[in-house]
Amino acid sequence: MTEAVKTPWHLWVIGLVALLWNSGGAYDYTMTQTRNMDYLATAATNAGVPLDTLVGHYTNFPLWADAMWAFGVWGAVAGSILLLVRSKFAFHAFVLSLVGLLGTTVFTMTSDIPAELDSPFTWIFTAVIWIVTAALAYYARRMTAAGVLR
Repeated sequence: MTEAVKTPWHLWVIGLVALLWNSGGAYDYTMTQTRNMDYLATAATNAGVPLDTLVGHYTNFPLWADAMWAFGVWGAVAGSILLLVRSKFAFHAFVLSLVGLLGTTVFTMTSDIPAELDSPFTWIFTAVIWIVTAALAYYARRMTAAGVLR
């Protein structure tokens, strides 16, 4: 008979923080994809870019870049939820998110983005997203190996 592995306290903390963090990305994705003009106007003001430039940038995404963004965002949200329900598939969801992040990063690096959006903040924030997502994938892998995620 297999002995049940006790769930460590840090799984709940990391899972909840991950879900909150990734919900921010999901909110941004949803508001952008649905062209919520109030949200986009605030984003444009915060970025110091004219609203029509920001909207034009997002409406000109090719389908593959939109798909990669969706995989990145929703893979991370799914991974966070799967951590909280102790599923070993959390790792797979975070890997899917990393694939999506790779696609969106390649698109951002190779496309003609507005100069106002090609800022140090954009690249620092992208690096933070990479670090957090890779760390969550690593954590999910470790918790699976330890028998916490089944």
